[in-house]
Amino acid sequence: MLPATMEWKDGALWLLDQRALPCETKYIECRSAEDVALAIENMTVRGAPAIGAAAAYGLALAARAGDFQSAAARLAATRPTAVNLFWAIERMKRRWQADKDNDDVISLLEKEAVLIHEEDIKINREIGRNGALLLPERCAVITHCNAGALATAGYGTALGVFRAAAEAGKKIKIYADETRPRMQGGSLTAYELMSDGFDVTVITDSTAAFLMAREKIDAVVTGADRVAMNGDAANKIGTYSLAIAAARHGVPFYIAAPLSTFDTGCASGADIPIEERDGDELRMIGKVRLMPAGVKVWNPSFDVTPAELIAGIITERGVIRPPYAENTAKIFSGKEDHK
Repeated sequence: MLPATMEWKDGALWLLDQRALPCETKYIECRSAEDVALAIENMTVRGAPAIGAAAAYGLALAARAGDFQSAAARLAATRPTAVNLFWAIERMKRRWQADKDNDDVISLLEKEAVLIHEEDIKINREIGRNGALLLPERCAVITHCNAGALATAGYGTALGVFRAAAEAGKKIKIYADETRPRMQGGSLTAYELMSDGFDVTVITDSTAAFLMAREKIDAVVTGADRVAMNGDAANKIGTYSLAIAAARHGVPFYIAAPLSTFDTGCASGADIPIEERDGDELRMIGKVRLMPAGVKVWNPSFDVTPAELIAGIITERGVIRPPYAENTAKIFSGKEDHK
């Protein structure tokens, strides 16, 4: 059975330490907003929706300590690309502003964080059901990074599509990119899918194009950390290359993401901030050095896939199709047609 990504119990947030998977299952106890901020930064918890839910709990802890405003700024500075983080912080800020003079403000903030957690699981299930309709009864798919239960409050976005398809009786063979440099596909996605009994095969990131040339692949489905209003989508580095390969081989490329991953203030992918991480993530594996000490490394954590390479964006309110600027605006105005 797959362990929970996070649990709120005994007045603390317990985060599954994803750095230890798949070799060890352990939880990190967070009793302050600073504990949560460090867990986000060191990738104890990762994945855009999971980061957002964790930050919400961090602000509930901050309210108890009386440092809500400074904690909100600290949590917002942890990772720049995943927009769910800022969405959750803003939602908690609105609750705090509305109830800060209420004697029950701490309890109300805790309930809001729990609601964000529970809503994410429900939303993921809706995404899964909408995405499952896009897959044939028997299919082979490719995914990149980890957009599953471990990257969310539970169930998953891209992997939620596969779970929902399997629940509908469809037979799926899944290829998981290993996802350099932190190997979330090889360690986390493979672990998740094997735990649920899926037929999963790990490939190197550079194998995907050759696989599409040799075997019929029915779809590529990935998650996203931020989607611009024109449909450009930021996801784990290597996603853009995968989308190019899919276009070359006529394979539909889908993004699965909740509406909270859309940045309504971001016109295009050019406006998305891209996090750059420590070069030692490439230079080393654990304590083993792979490259000369001090060699220059460029290590962007994300890339941006242009909208023209995306066949559809799977959300909890349906699949958004091109033209994205027009149809995304309809989704947010409530005038969309469900497809």
